[in-house]
Order: sequence, then C-alpha cells, then structure tokens
Amino acid sequence: MTLIRVPQSWEIPENQITPEAVYFNRRRFLKTLVGASILPILGCQASSDSETNKELAATLNQQTVKSLNTNPAFANVDRSITNELLAGQYNNFYEFGSGKSIWQAAQALPTDEWKVEVTGLVKNPRTYDLDDLRKKFPLEERIYRFRCVEAWSMVLPWLGFPMRLLMEEVEPTSKAKFVRFTSFDDPQIRISPAWSFSGKLPWPYTEGLTVEEMANDLAFFAVGIYGHFLPKQHGAPIREVVPWKYGFKGAKSIVKIEFVETQPATFWNKLIPYEYKFEANVNPDVPHPRWSQATEKFVGKGPDFSWERRETLPYNGYGEYVAQLYPRLRT
Repeated sequence: MTLIRVPQSWEIPENQITPEAVYFNRRRFLKTLVGASILPILGCQASSDSETNKELAATLNQQTVKSLNTNPAFANVDRSITNELLAGQYNNFYEFGSGKSIWQAAQALPTDEWKVEVTGLVKNPRTYDLDDLRKKFPLEERIYRFRCVEAWSMVLPWLGFPMRLLMEEVEPTSKAKFVRFTSFDDPQIRISPAWSFSGKLPWPYTEGLTVEEMANDLAFFAVGIYGHFLPKQHGAPIREVVPWKYGFKGAKSIVKIEFVETQPATFWNKLIPYEYKFEANVNPDVPHPRWSQATEKFVGKGPDFSWERRETLPYNGYGEYVAQLYPRLRT
C-alpha cells in the first residue's frame, strides 16, 4: 500500500506559533507543580476543593516517557497547547458517564496485564502487551489539533506511533478494506451515560476506518500525552488519534483491532446514524443536525461562554494530508 506524504502547506509562520523551547520549559514547569500537587485547576467545571485538585493532579502524574522525540513535521499548530489539567478534567468517556468530569470514575479502568489483539484479514495476527506497544514501536510526540463533534477543540501533545507501523507488521491481506477498533468493556465497571435509560447501548464501544485512512501519515496510536503515559481519563493505555476527524472517531482503551472486508458497525453510527456518520471528517460546511459546525470554542480557563471562538478548518486543518482520500467530498 502506498503512503502518500504531502508537504504541510497548512503550517503557519514561525512567528505565530508557540516556540518549542517555551513549550518544553512550560511542560517541565507543569510537571514540577503537578508532582507537588499544588497546581490549581481553572475552567468551566473546575472544583475549588484543594483535595479534589490534588487528586486530579495525581491522575496526571504518570510515568514520564524517556528519550522523548518530537516529530518536527508535527511540532507546531496555530494556537497554544491546552493546559494539561484542563485537558485532564474535560473528557468524553461514555463508559464512565455522560458529563465531562468523568476523570474520577475513569480511575476504575483496569490497565494491568493489558493485551491488544490484532486479528482478521492479516497475514501475521498478533497479540501485544503493554511492553510491546511502548517498546516495539518507536515513540514520538506529535502536537495535533483535536476537534470534538460538540464544537469544542483543544491542542494536545500526543505520544505514540503511526498506525502504519503496526499495519506493516501484521500485513493486511488484499481483502481487508476496513479496520474495526474495540474498546475495553466490563459491565461491572461501566457506568454508562445518564441518558441511557433503557441500558441498551451498543457496548462495547467500537470505531472504524478504511485501511487507506489507517495507512495515512496522520493516523496515530497514542500511548501517552504531555510527556507521560496516558492517564485513564484519556483512554489508557492506547487510543486512536485521527485529527482530521471528529473526536468520537478516536476509540479509547483499545483491546482489539480487526481487519475486515465490509464497513463495520460503530457505536455512534449505529446508535444515531443520521447524526454520526461513519466517515465523520471535520467539515465546517456540514452542520450537525442540532448545531452548526462552522465555528468551534477552544477549551480554556473560565466558563465556556468566555472561550475563544474560531472558524472551523476543513479536515481540522489537515487537508494537505487527507483530502486525496475523499475525491467525492463525502462527509
């Protein structure tokens, strides 16, 4: 399979980006404060309780990844990186509830002895443990825009490896047209959203891509964030990151990757197909049935009505990488 690598014409002039040295100094500063558990939490759902603040900080103070390598092609975007503690307390993870403040409930996720099975239409099926995922594939940092279908956004420094590296090892057959990702699920741990009155949601959480999308240079498996291995509220220990698509496409806490011949059913597309399409590329010209996608709010300090609002970029600003995958401009 040919991987198309296109120059990043969407990247902005250096005088408009956060300098790399400033970012790394900021991150070291944050780590020092988080380790001391004194950094205050600010934001629309922030708690004023110092013990709660310390507890959240502790969930983010994970093992630091050694020999961090930032990929220069993905080192800068056109806005500042989202504050680590804000990003750690504003999460969608519907196995642990429908609100954004699910970080406490998510700590019930068991990550010891984690396995990821890669199966289906591949020549070399594999089962990876955490050491395999963190050591077998060379890890790098990529700073990506993150755009939620709910019209809010962040900028996040992910740690992981390109999906194509895993594909090269397992070798999908010519019959493989799609890939399905399955998240961890345990009914004894799962809380489920408050609006799931019937309890008949299509668990486990599944998502999917075409094999061409998975082979694209942007498609990424994240095992860490902000210089640490992934905290549980971010989808530990491994999650999808596909930055040109809406965030719900990024399955968290993956336990199975299956290459298949036909388009797989996915959680939101199966639940509400007229609102959540399989492809789900970021497109400002295609509104959600209940709100516009023309603009987005950048998660920051203070109440959400005070957050910076910007125009949404087609493909979340990554059209140079992925537009060739969609000649008919499907959404």
